[in-house]
Amino acid sequence: MPAHGIDIVDRKELLTYKEMYRITRVLSELGVNKVRLTGGEPFVRRDFIKFLEMLDFNDLLDEINITTNGALISQHIEKIQTLKVKSINLSLDSLNRHKFAEITRRDVFDDVHNTLEKLEESDIHLKLNMVVQSGINTDEIIDFIELTKYKNIDVRFIEEMPFNGVGQKDVKETWDYNKILQNIEQKYSSIDKLVDEKSSTSRNFKVNNYAGTFGIIPAFTRTICGDCNRIRITATGLFKNCLFDDGVFNVRDFIRNDASNDDLKNLFISTIAKKPKDGFVAEQNRGTNVSESMSTIGG
Repeated sequence: MPAHGIDIVDRKELLTYKEMYRITRVLSELGVNKVRLTGGEPFVRRDFIKFLEMLDFNDLLDEINITTNGALISQHIEKIQTLKVKSINLSLDSLNRHKFAEITRRDVFDDVHNTLEKLEESDIHLKLNMVVQSGINTDEIIDFIELTKYKNIDVRFIEEMPFNGVGQKDVKETWDYNKILQNIEQKYSSIDKLVDEKSSTSRNFKVNNYAGTFGIIPAFTRTICGDCNRIRITATGLFKNCLFDDGVFNVRDFIRNDASNDDLKNLFISTIAKKPKDGFVAEQNRGTNVSESMSTIGG
């Protein structure tokens, strides 16, 4: 979230739940079987739990996953467990209350920690997403690894990206995949490399005899692009073939101009066929610097 915040869009510019369900249904008929709803905090949108219930009726979906900052989701966890929600990614960049407030610009550490505890007790698979930020939270990497000692959770360390409303920052140290892994290997003598699922965004590991796992997501160095099978649609309907592109078309406008489901399918197929080779190509093609906030794209 940029320090100055973000511009709130008019409600009519947002995809309605009905439009979101239709898009998801059409994509599922084309073979998409997993959907992730992201934030910040998706539950900031009114009646979001009802939209999850709508998605649950889609018999072609195998998984619904959620990424949340943990601020509002806790009261819905019991209901979520009855749906197709298989995993929840909790964004948590620090275990230190003061540092957490500095990073998030919000004093909601207790709420997020409460969410963490409730998710640990639930049947939902829990992943913790920690964006590694030079000079800010790199001293906590081992603390996050230690969370996996007795708990069956997955910690994910994410390379910092320029999606912050400003763009690429000047940093003293570049905490990329290799540096993060080297930092961990200095602490632990026995680390097992796990077999990564096809199209996994992370390279995954396990400290020997620890209950949980950890992974590193090379989101900025972009060495995971080779078998990427993901697309992204923003809250305002912008279709993105790659996180680093600036949007291919607006599916919201296409729908509101009376497009049929077949029209949507043909558009999706032709667009995905043009998916760039990797994030570097996508960034080069956009013609502008990457600086938009992840808060507007969706985490």
